[in-house]
Amino acid sequence: MTENNAFVNFEELLELFEGRQYAALMNQLDELNPVDAADFLSHLPSDKLPLIFRMLKKDPASAIFAELDADLQESLISAMSDREITDMLEELYTDDVVDMLEEMPAGMVKRIMKNATPETRAEINRFLSYPEDSAGSIMTSEYIDLKKEMTCEAAIARIRKIGLDKETVYVAYVTDHSRILEGVVPLKRLLFAEPEDRIADIMEENVIFAYTHDDRETVANTISRYGLLALPITDKERRLVGLVTVDDALEVLEDEATEDIEKMAAILPTDKPYMKTGVWETWKKRTPWLLLLMLTATFTSTIITHYEAAIGTYAILTAFVPMLMNTGGNAGSQSSVTVVRGLSLGEIEMRDVFRVLFKEFAVSVLSGITLAAATFLKVMAIDFRFQGTTVLASGAVQNNLTIALVISITVFFGIVIAKIVGALLPIATKRLGLDPAVMASPFITTIVDTVTLVIYFTVATVILHL
Repeated sequence: MTENNAFVNFEELLELFEGRQYAALMNQLDELNPVDAADFLSHLPSDKLPLIFRMLKKDPASAIFAELDADLQESLISAMSDREITDMLEELYTDDVVDMLEEMPAGMVKRIMKNATPETRAEINRFLSYPEDSAGSIMTSEYIDLKKEMTCEAAIARIRKIGLDKETVYVAYVTDHSRILEGVVPLKRLLFAEPEDRIADIMEENVIFAYTHDDRETVANTISRYGLLALPITDKERRLVGLVTVDDALEVLEDEATEDIEKMAAILPTDKPYMKTGVWETWKKRTPWLLLLMLTATFTSTIITHYEAAIGTYAILTAFVPMLMNTGGNAGSQSSVTVVRGLSLGEIEMRDVFRVLFKEFAVSVLSGITLAAATFLKVMAIDFRFQGTTVLASGAVQNNLTIALVISITVFFGIVIAKIVGALLPIATKRLGLDPAVMASPFITTIVDTVTLVIYFTVATVILHL
């Protein structure tokens, strides 16, 4: 168990639990941040968790429940009565309920929905109807709305009346009688305004908002870019239907970053933590990509087979194949990872393709010249330890300078092509509507390996007159 808060003594809590001092334990848990309390409860024996959870007061219990892992939530729901499930659903925010249901098995979802009130059930179904990766799927309907004809005094009175049940009170949204979004009022501005001022006089009319079907990663990036605490979400008619808070945006960005990393490592994305993913499931996520990459890598063996005669004459050429392939693969990976990240953050757009191409070409030329020169010196000074000539497998004598030149030329052109391919493939992939992370390191490396071998043996054929 990790103690994240210096003021949280988990060992003391554990002693209270083991000593069955439940009253003192409940008092301590009530005072804890829900995240820390959930962390503590997740380390208790599973058969004791329902007992402890039932002792908690209603408000902290719902907040802690929202922070528990899906498997613990399922365990608690299984131990709850129908009445307890109904009470829990009424205390949870709608977006937390939707997140929970998405992780539950079908039978459990059916039981939960059965015990929801008609109003809650309708609200949950509305949220579940939005696409999984849309803003609507992560928004909450718990927001504060005001009317522009209100006075600031009346607005503050309304916030005091309804704000306790809302997910955030730091920003209020101004709507007309048809729920059309008209403006936004930060709580700070409302508090420092004169009581008789009207909301219409202090509200910000230039509202940054998103639509329910906008991509959730785009929404999260918008919140990050503008430093917002929440982003209002509207339907196509600009009627306010909810908002996405900064904590949900951070979770989306973390999930998307994890997914991109997994794809760049040739792993099918998973929504479970590593330690909670079984061996069988991990095997299923990794093996298909390994099989695909193995099949695509057969191109390299085909190329080597095609130049078998040349290799038989100049066997020393094979000694440099791993170095050349690794150099090209690393160069391509540098470009692809950088471009994929830029696309993910919105720093690179489709219209920037020629700027990206020019930049990567310029960098590749400079890198190619540098590494080609270093390769030439390394081959001459280290790899060829005999001065002047090297005896090859065929018994022929070949000037080391010529072979070093072949290797250096290959390094130069291999890096140039690798960086251009590594930059353009993710952009082309996104243009086709696919995830550019798929075209990151593994695929780029395989493609570049093939191209590097073609360049190597082509240059060798021309210079060595094979």
